[in-house]
Amino acid sequence: MWLVALGVLTVVLKLAGIGWFAGLSWWWVLAPFALAAVWWQVADSTGITQRAAMRRADEKAAERRRAQVEALGLRSPGSRRGGAQPKDADPPGRDGR
Repeated sequence: MWLVALGVLTVVLKLAGIGWFAGLSWWWVLAPFALAAVWWQVADSTGITQRAAMRRADEKAAERRRAQVEALGLRSPGSRRGGAQPKDADPPGRDGR
């Protein structure tokens, strides 16, 4: 995304005739757009984009679950309030006594 922003900035500076961008070749001005297209192709073909989207969806789902549990007045799954025992603790009566 930053390559597209850089490309837009260089096009605006070239069209406005500001600084050394006025004398810059159009090939150099438009190069960030080509690099962005290449990056998007690589990211899509390697699965980087899909993994990032799945991670964001998982985070949103976890946040929705947490908010719903709290709205119901139940303890959140990660907290130890309410006298919950750790998972590795032996249940009463099972230790041979």
